[in-house]
Amino acid sequence: MISVIDDTSGSASADETEAIDAFNDELKADGHWVVAGGISSPEDAVVVDARGEEPIVRPGPLHDTEDYVAGFWLIEASDRETALELATRGSRACNRRVELRPLLGLAR
Repeated sequence: MISVIDDTSGSASADETEAIDAFNDELKADGHWVVAGGISSPEDAVVVDARGEEPIVRPGPLHDTEDYVAGFWLIEASDRETALELATRGSRACNRRVELRPLLGLAR
């Protein structure tokens, strides 16, 4: 999973959007695409804790931070090196920092 780190949601410029679309097309053509998307700002978040008898619902994000995950790519990569290359290309396309993390049980 490649998480896009930003301090604003939906902030891509027209040039960045074009580069992201081109990167998405490359992921699809090369068989790396699973799904991708933007995520609304933490202001829209709701934390739900239903571990007890009554659920606790609290508006707002889990963590109050300046930067947050504003989007993601879920990719298929045959190895860590390929995933790192794709994360690098994704960072360049969106012009943001990204975080690469394998899904549990699916890392190769």
